[in-house]
Amino acid sequence: MSYSYLFKFILIGETGVGKSCLLLQFIDKRFRQKHEVTIAKLIELDGLNIQLKIWDTVLILSKNQAGQESFLYINQSYYRSAAGAIVVYDITKRKSYKNMVRWMEEVKKNGNPKLSILLVGNKGDLESEQLQYQISRRQISYNEAHQFAKECGIEFLETSAKTANNVEEIFIKMAQILLEKINLEQIDPKNENFGIKLGSEQATYSHENQNFTNLEQQQEYQTYEEKKKSNICC
Repeated sequence: MSYSYLFKFILIGETGVGKSCLLLQFIDKRFRQKHEVTIAKLIELDGLNIQLKIWDTVLILSKNQAGQESFLYINQSYYRSAAGAIVVYDITKRKSYKNMVRWMEEVKKNGNPKLSILLVGNKGDLESEQLQYQISRRQISYNEAHQFAKECGIEFLETSAKTANNVEEIFIKMAQILLEKINLEQIDPKNENFGIKLGSEQATYSHENQNFTNLEQQQEYQTYEEKKKSNICC
């Protein structure tokens, strides 16, 4: 199917935070723990067809000379090829939240300079399940993570891959961030080094040295040209 833009995303975070489950819930609307590493889905946003290509990153375990496990990292090619990174942690595991900061450092170090980041706290369903026993498993409050994201200048959402709460929203939000940057000319969609690719629907119209890359502008220009040919417009 044709599209206007293709956006490449990566999902990163500590093992077990639910990255794969979030992706499968978004694609198939169901909860399961195993699926393909790379998945594509077409969405409609602001009247445009947007193809999302999402990598569920493959973690590599590093060991020091003593054989002790050290920080997990991913193939750097994932970072370089992505327009957006969705960084996921588990709201019931403080360790995953602390390691999330290190993942953010990896993203900034290895990603392209235009890469956008979205912070996600997953497994909100675990907290609600425990409320009936008056015990909460939450270890990171919403306000704590929200304040951290605000200081970093990035968006933040809490989700549940199991109940599907906010799952679709995180992928739509990332696409909105990228589309806004394109419209504000902060990203050149013709430069594939930024993890974005122009599709067949996104033809560029030129008139008096102006380029129209917004669908609404294209339609307005087409209407203007049709009227001018018919002598309806001066």
